[in-house]
Amino acid sequence: MSGEDVLVCGAGITPFARTEASGRELAVQAVRAALHDAGLPWSRVRAAYGGSDAAGNADTLVSELGLTGVPFTNVRNGCATGGSALVSAVHAIRSGAADVALAVGFDKHPRGAFDPRPADWGLGDAYGRDGLMVTTQFFAMKIQRYMHDHGISARTLALVAEKAYANGALNPLAWRRKPLDADEILASGMVNDPLTRYMFCSPGQGAVALVLCGRAVAREVGGAPVTLRAAVVRTRRFGSFEVFSPWAPPGIPTSVSADAAQHAFEEAGLGPADIDVCQLQDTESGAEVMHLAECGFCAHGEQESLIPFGATGIGGSLPVNTDGGCIANGEPIGASGLRQVHEIVQQLRGRAGERQVPGDPAAGFTHVYGAPGVSACTVLTR
Repeated sequence: MSGEDVLVCGAGITPFARTEASGRELAVQAVRAALHDAGLPWSRVRAAYGGSDAAGNADTLVSELGLTGVPFTNVRNGCATGGSALVSAVHAIRSGAADVALAVGFDKHPRGAFDPRPADWGLGDAYGRDGLMVTTQFFAMKIQRYMHDHGISARTLALVAEKAYANGALNPLAWRRKPLDADEILASGMVNDPLTRYMFCSPGQGAVALVLCGRAVAREVGGAPVTLRAAVVRTRRFGSFEVFSPWAPPGIPTSVSADAAQHAFEEAGLGPADIDVCQLQDTESGAEVMHLAECGFCAHGEQESLIPFGATGIGGSLPVNTDGGCIANGEPIGASGLRQVHEIVQQLRGRAGERQVPGDPAAGFTHVYGAPGVSACTVLTR
């Protein structure tokens, strides 16, 4: 997409562990941290976009941040809420509508599994009564088919989670910071075959904010800006197999993740081989396995010769989910996509601490996937 270059000049995040603070309070903390990182006051923000799934309206944050009259748009797009807010902020910069824009995502989910209502997704009540709104069943069905078609083992699924917990132990903001080995994960109790308890993420809480700007503002504030080369959101095409729509016609399924990744790489003028570190949606272990291929980082089935040998570890050829991903951080829906971008920004700045990828990474990629078949991807460079 042509237009003004877009840079991330400020990034703020809260811990993703459970606290007494409300979701809105977490969002305010994240915004203030991002503004401090950018070296800009709230009054300098010319457009803001943000949202949550369950923790309130983002535009009401102005009550605490300041009544400056800034246009603030609420965004609610499932797991792509953060990504959609980011795309909106990018459009504001590229169009010239704003030279400083904010994207914020936050959530605070109650304990226990998500409790979606069929009617909200255009489905009849029978769909819920038959248990098909239980997301763990969908993810299990999807990875079962994938394992059968491409020769992926259950141990590889466990190794994905093992890596997540190991990386989470290095992340002071992660919710789950206790390392677990593959044997413990395999023995943690079957939820939906082949996925065990410790292969899943959990609904959680947290907030992330990013301050975006054009080149002129970046020169003005200095700091360590990161270029946002692409930010895209896509919805499913016919033939996909999705959360809350688990059917597919014969043949090879389409993939909204593959579509979003392809468009992001085209917009950035880069390809998967150019990426030094990436964040992939890992709602459960199987998701990371499938998204590695769907986003173009390996061939289908090749995960079985990459993951067990450490290729996706912090010191591997393609580090994935260096902050522990959703498995270690939990999934506050509105915040997850922006958490991914925050982590890539820190990696490209060389500020990721114990989990810093070696070799001075220069390009990063993020991917999020959610119901009912929506994906958001970004490409960032130093």
